[in-house]
Amino acid sequence: MAARRHRRTALLAAAVALTAATAATGCSAVDKALDCVQTADAIADSVTDLQQAVENAANDPGRTDEALASIDANLDNIGDKTDNADVSQAVSDLGRAVDNVRTAVRNGDETPDVTPVTDAAGELTKVCTP
Repeated sequence: MAARRHRRTALLAAAVALTAATAATGCSAVDKALDCVQTADAIADSVTDLQQAVENAANDPGRTDEALASIDANLDNIGDKTDNADVSQAVSDLGRAVDNVRTAVRNGDETPDVTPVTDAAGELTKVCTP
């Protein structure tokens, strides 16, 4: 709960900074950056869901697939909207980490290591923050 509150506070601070930057930069750049921050926040929520799904895999094995699909959808969203090399690299890294978890689950690993997903999501959040 505190982690989500922290992300929401960071998102709000980023939005305020982006709004203030509108006078100095084009609206298009600000809109893209805000989209990046919002999508990174959605991905962070999906990563939290993934961690919880992995912890409770015995009770609801389909939830892991749903969390991975949610991250993939958000990655597609942010990947389509950016031309920033750092963001593109972070999206690619997170995509690979998600694919590795998905492969581990398909190979029967009921508790795959999601640390690379968490780390890659953190990097995406970092490069999306102005």
